Amino acid sequence: MERLGKQLQFVAESGRLKAVQRETMLTEPPRRENSAEHSWHLTIMALVLAEYAPPGTDLHRVVAMLALHDLVEVDAGDLSVYASEPDQARQHAAELAAADRLFGLLPADQAGELRRLWDDFEKRGSPDARFARALDRLQPMLENVRAAGGTWRERGVTADQVLANVRLIEDGSAALGHYARSLIEQAVRDHILAPPADAPETAPKPAAD
Repeated sequence: MERLGKQLQFVAESGRLKAVQRETMLTEPPRRENSAEHSWHLTIMALVLAEYAPPGTDLHRVVAMLALHDLVEVDAGDLSVYASEPDQARQHAAELAAADRLFGLLPADQAGELRRLWDDFEKRGSPDARFARALDRLQPMLENVRAAGGTWRERGVTADQVLANVRLIEDGSAALGHYARSLIEQAVRDHILAPPADAPETAPKPAAD
Protein backbone atom coordinates (compact mmCIF):
# COMPACT_ATOMS: atom_id res chain seq x y z
CA MET A 1 0.00 0.00 0.00
CA GLU A 2 2.94 2.34 0.47
CA ARG A 3 3.67 2.20 -3.27
CA LEU A 4 0.04 2.90 -4.16
CA GLY A 5 -0.04 5.78 -1.69
CA LYS A 6 2.94 7.44 -3.38
CA GLN A 7 1.42 6.95 -6.82
CA LEU A 8 -1.91 8.44 -5.77
CA GLN A 9 -0.17 11.40 -4.17
CA PHE A 10 1.55 12.08 -7.51
CA VAL A 11 -1.80 11.72 -9.30
CA ALA A 12 -3.39 14.22 -6.92
CA GLU A 13 -0.58 16.74 -7.41
CA SER A 14 -0.83 16.31 -11.18
CA GLY A 15 -4.51 17.24 -11.02
CA ARG A 16 -3.55 20.70 -9.80
CA LEU A 17 -2.41 21.44 -13.38
CA LYS A 18 -6.07 22.08 -14.22
CA ALA A 19 -5.85 25.29 -12.18
CA VAL A 20 -2.75 26.68 -13.94
CA GLN A 21 -3.76 29.36 -16.41
CA ARG A 22 -1.82 29.93 -19.62
CA GLU A 23 -1.60 33.06 -21.74
CA THR A 24 -3.19 31.33 -24.73
CA MET A 25 -6.69 32.60 -25.49
CA LEU A 26 -9.49 30.22 -26.44
CA THR A 27 -12.55 31.30 -28.38
CA GLU A 28 -15.45 29.04 -27.38
CA PRO A 29 -16.13 30.63 -24.95
CA PRO A 30 -13.46 33.36 -24.84
CA ARG A 31 -11.15 32.58 -21.92
CA ARG A 32 -7.60 31.56 -21.05
CA GLU A 33 -6.53 27.98 -21.66
CA ASN A 34 -5.30 25.99 -18.68
CA SER A 35 -2.17 23.85 -18.77
CA ALA A 36 -4.01 20.54 -18.39
CA GLU A 37 -6.13 21.37 -21.47
CA HIS A 38 -2.98 22.25 -23.36
CA SER A 39 -1.34 18.93 -22.50
CA TRP A 40 -4.47 16.98 -23.47
CA HIS A 41 -4.73 18.84 -26.78
CA LEU A 42 -1.11 17.98 -27.58
CA THR A 43 -1.71 14.27 -27.01
CA ILE A 44 -4.60 14.43 -29.50
CA MET A 45 -2.31 16.19 -31.99
CA ALA A 46 0.32 13.48 -31.54
CA LEU A 47 -2.19 10.74 -32.32
CA VAL A 48 -3.66 12.51 -35.35
CA LEU A 49 -0.42 13.92 -36.80
CA ALA A 50 1.82 10.89 -36.15
CA GLU A 51 2.41 10.37 -39.88
CA TYR A 52 4.41 13.64 -39.95
CA ALA A 53 6.86 12.45 -37.30
CA PRO A 54 10.39 11.38 -38.29
CA PRO A 55 10.70 7.71 -39.31
CA GLY A 56 11.09 5.43 -36.32
CA THR A 57 9.44 7.81 -33.85
CA ASP A 58 8.03 6.00 -30.80
CA LEU A 59 4.51 7.44 -30.49
CA HIS A 60 4.07 5.99 -27.01
CA ARG A 61 7.07 7.99 -25.77
CA VAL A 62 5.81 11.11 -27.55
CA VAL A 63 2.38 10.89 -25.91
CA ALA A 64 3.96 10.21 -22.51
CA MET A 65 6.24 13.24 -22.84
CA LEU A 66 3.33 15.47 -23.81
CA ALA A 67 1.27 14.27 -20.85
CA LEU A 68 4.18 14.98 -18.49
CA HIS A 69 5.94 18.01 -19.97
CA ASP A 70 4.01 20.76 -18.18
CA LEU A 71 3.44 19.08 -14.81
CA VAL A 72 6.17 21.29 -13.37
CA GLU A 73 3.85 24.26 -13.86
CA VAL A 74 1.95 23.02 -10.79
CA ASP A 75 4.78 24.71 -8.84
CA ALA A 76 6.41 27.02 -11.39
CA GLY A 77 3.38 28.39 -13.23
CA ASP A 78 3.32 29.20 -16.94
CA LEU A 79 5.56 31.71 -18.70
CA SER A 80 5.22 33.10 -22.20
CA VAL A 81 7.78 31.88 -24.72
CA TYR A 82 8.26 35.58 -25.55
CA ALA A 83 9.28 36.53 -21.99
CA SER A 84 12.66 38.14 -21.34
CA GLU A 85 15.83 36.05 -21.01
CA PRO A 86 16.15 36.73 -17.23
CA ASP A 87 12.55 35.62 -16.74
CA GLN A 88 13.20 32.52 -18.85
CA ALA A 89 16.24 31.67 -16.72
CA ARG A 90 14.24 32.03 -13.49
CA GLN A 91 11.48 29.88 -14.95
CA HIS A 92 13.96 27.17 -15.94
CA ALA A 93 15.35 27.02 -12.40
CA ALA A 94 11.85 26.88 -10.93
CA GLU A 95 10.84 24.07 -13.28
CA LEU A 96 13.92 22.00 -12.38
CA ALA A 97 13.08 22.33 -8.70
CA ALA A 98 9.46 21.41 -9.43
CA ALA A 99 10.55 18.32 -11.37
CA ASP A 100 12.68 17.21 -8.42
CA ARG A 101 9.74 17.57 -6.04
CA LEU A 102 6.96 16.14 -8.19
CA PHE A 103 8.72 13.12 -9.67
CA GLY A 104 10.26 12.52 -6.24
CA LEU A 105 6.78 11.73 -4.94
CA LEU A 106 6.72 8.49 -6.96
CA PRO A 107 8.29 5.13 -6.14
CA ALA A 108 11.95 5.24 -7.23
CA ASP A 109 11.53 3.09 -10.36
CA GLN A 110 8.67 5.18 -11.74
CA ALA A 111 10.30 8.44 -10.65
CA GLY A 112 13.39 7.62 -12.70
CA GLU A 113 11.43 6.49 -15.75
CA LEU A 114 9.13 9.51 -15.90
CA ARG A 115 11.88 11.99 -15.03
CA ARG A 116 13.98 10.67 -17.93
CA LEU A 117 11.06 11.31 -20.29
CA TRP A 118 10.67 14.85 -18.95
CA ASP A 119 14.39 15.53 -19.26
CA ASP A 120 14.46 14.18 -22.82
CA PHE A 121 11.60 16.51 -23.77
CA GLU A 122 13.39 19.50 -22.24
CA LYS A 123 16.72 18.74 -23.92
CA ARG A 124 15.21 17.59 -27.24
CA GLY A 125 17.60 14.65 -27.01
CA SER A 126 15.76 12.22 -29.30
CA PRO A 127 13.57 12.30 -32.43
CA ASP A 128 10.62 11.52 -30.13
CA ALA A 129 11.36 14.60 -28.02
CA ARG A 130 11.91 16.84 -31.04
CA PHE A 131 8.55 15.82 -32.52
CA ALA A 132 6.85 16.38 -29.15
CA ARG A 133 8.45 19.82 -28.87
CA ALA A 134 7.34 20.65 -32.42
CA LEU A 135 3.73 19.95 -31.45
CA ASP A 136 4.14 22.01 -28.28
CA ARG A 137 5.19 25.02 -30.35
CA LEU A 138 2.58 24.53 -33.08
CA GLN A 139 -0.48 24.28 -30.83
CA PRO A 140 -0.37 27.88 -29.46
CA MET A 141 0.08 29.17 -33.01
CA LEU A 142 -3.10 27.40 -34.09
CA GLU A 143 -5.00 28.87 -31.12
CA ASN A 144 -3.69 32.39 -31.82
CA VAL A 145 -4.94 32.16 -35.39
CA ARG A 146 -8.35 30.92 -34.17
CA ALA A 147 -8.46 33.86 -31.73
CA ALA A 148 -7.73 36.42 -34.48
CA GLY A 149 -4.30 37.15 -33.09
CA GLY A 150 -4.86 36.27 -29.44
CA THR A 151 -1.70 36.77 -27.39
CA TRP A 152 0.25 37.83 -30.48
CA ARG A 153 -1.79 41.02 -30.50
CA GLU A 154 -1.77 41.40 -26.71
CA ARG A 155 2.02 41.25 -26.57
CA GLY A 156 2.76 43.00 -29.87
CA VAL A 157 4.52 39.88 -31.14
CA THR A 158 6.00 40.12 -34.64
CA ALA A 159 6.35 37.50 -37.34
CA ASP A 160 10.11 37.23 -36.88
CA GLN A 161 9.59 36.34 -33.20
CA VAL A 162 7.16 33.58 -34.15
CA LEU A 163 9.49 32.36 -36.91
CA ALA A 164 12.16 31.74 -34.26
CA ASN A 165 9.82 29.09 -32.85
CA VAL A 166 9.14 27.67 -36.29
CA ARG A 167 12.76 26.58 -36.54
CA LEU A 168 12.13 24.34 -33.55
CA ILE A 169 9.01 22.94 -35.25
CA GLU A 170 11.02 22.22 -38.41
CA ASP A 171 13.61 20.38 -36.33
CA GLY A 172 10.90 17.96 -35.18
CA SER A 173 8.88 17.67 -38.40
CA ALA A 174 9.70 19.19 -41.78
CA ALA A 175 6.07 18.97 -42.89
CA LEU A 176 4.69 20.70 -39.80
CA GLY A 177 7.43 23.31 -40.03
CA HIS A 178 6.44 24.08 -43.62
CA TYR A 179 2.81 24.37 -42.56
CA ALA A 180 3.74 26.69 -39.69
CA ARG A 181 5.60 29.03 -42.05
CA SER A 182 2.61 29.24 -44.36
CA LEU A 183 0.36 29.88 -41.35
CA ILE A 184 2.50 32.81 -40.28
CA GLU A 185 2.54 34.29 -43.78
CA GLN A 186 -1.26 34.10 -43.89
CA ALA A 187 -1.55 35.62 -40.40
CA VAL A 188 0.54 38.60 -41.52
CA ARG A 189 -1.60 39.03 -44.64
CA ASP A 190 -4.72 38.87 -42.46
CA HIS A 191 -3.26 41.53 -40.14
CA ILE A 192 -3.55 39.35 -37.03
CA LEU A 193 0.24 39.11 -36.67
CA ALA A 194 2.60 42.07 -36.98
CA PRO A 195 5.07 41.77 -39.87
CA PRO A 196 8.82 41.60 -39.19
CA ALA A 197 10.26 44.89 -37.98
CA ASP A 198 12.21 45.38 -41.22
CA ALA A 199 9.34 44.42 -43.54
CA PRO A 200 8.07 47.03 -46.05
CA GLU A 201 4.75 48.61 -45.22
CA THR A 202 1.71 47.07 -46.84
CA ALA A 203 -1.66 48.52 -47.66
CA PRO A 204 -4.27 48.17 -44.94
CA LYS A 205 -6.59 45.20 -45.19
CA PRO A 206 -9.84 46.22 -46.95
CA ALA A 207 -12.93 46.36 -44.78
CA ALA A 208 -15.41 43.50 -45.08
CA ASP A 209 -18.57 44.17 -47.09
